[in-house]
Amino acid sequence: RTSMLIGYMRVSTGEQNLDLQRDALDRAGCGRVFDDVCSGRATERAGLDKALDIMRDGDTLVVWKLDRIGRSLPHVVGLVGDLQKRGIGLKVLTGDIDTTTVTGRLVFGIFATLAEFERDLTHERTMAGLAAARARGRAGGRPRVMTKQKLKAAMALMADRDNAARDVAVQLGVSVSTLYAYVDAKGQPRERASELLGKRGVQPKIAA
Repeated sequence: RTSMLIGYMRVSTGEQNLDLQRDALDRAGCGRVFDDVCSGRATERAGLDKALDIMRDGDTLVVWKLDRIGRSLPHVVGLVGDLQKRGIGLKVLTGDIDTTTVTGRLVFGIFATLAEFERDLTHERTMAGLAAARARGRAGGRPRVMTKQKLKAAMALMADRDNAARDVAVQLGVSVSTLYAYVDAKGQPRERASELLGKRGVQPKIAA
């Protein structure tokens, strides 16, 4: 089996058109093309899963723009790292990123550094917020096991697949069972979280 170029494209809604991306992927020489209609924050992507499933060592995943495949910079970096372990490259048509080249790998090394910086900033802000919440709790009596501030921190931390649930629970000062009672493994709030978030039914906003 010779190496293949596998294309992937995504739009946020069914009203948007895939033709621009499809034409670009066809011109790039993609043998097969997969697609999804979903938000950029969506965790379930059947089309991308199918593309990754058929890819083998030496193949290259081709996308029109970098934001078509990732929910965030850390997520993209993690995905590319997984592809590289399998011997699969990533080519981004808009931006001339190609991890099969030395220059492309250098660019992604910079992205990885920025992603780590972003995670550190998120962690620092989360810890500062928790410290402030604990201080308010001590001033006003015994704090609740799960607070609104902790819940928001839990959603952010659990959305990053690099974070283990037990580590997040320790950071928030709650048990793992309490953590999972409010958020799922992907950081999405459960029904029980609606009271703290002040909503009827948990329907988190999803960016396009």
